[in-house]
Amino acid sequence: MNQSLHIVCPSCGGINRVPRERLGEGGRCGRCKHPLFRRQPHEVDEAALQRQLSNSGIPLLVDFWAPWCGPCKTMGPAFAEAARRLEPEVRLLKLNTEEHQGIAARLGIRSIPTLILFLEGRELQRMSGAMDVGGIVDWVRRLQ
Repeated sequence: MNQSLHIVCPSCGGINRVPRERLGEGGRCGRCKHPLFRRQPHEVDEAALQRQLSNSGIPLLVDFWAPWCGPCKTMGPAFAEAARRLEPEVRLLKLNTEEHQGIAARLGIRSIPTLILFLEGRELQRMSGAMDVGGIVDWVRRLQ
């Protein structure tokens, strides 16, 4: 059976239907023609995060961080490498809690960096504190 997944374009927010078996082929957005997967984390604001949570057919891993946070800066390259390893099975997003304090408060972010894995708009699990790339990838794969 051909099951399609909804994939939200990180460039324009367009919602695309992609057959599950073709997920690894990448694909381009039907609206803006940009790649649906770039194997890098995407910076989001509250509206973009909500659009991803409401429409994404794949798990979302969100890094809640702040520019003044030393451990966040240390973990940044590891999170970027995790995106190269996990996409297109998992979309990796970054949300600056300094700029978007409201959503961070609503989600109960009490320390940073905090990673939250979402599936179908629901939180599966969260982890606070800096992690290396192996830790991030292993943690996500265990939870899938």
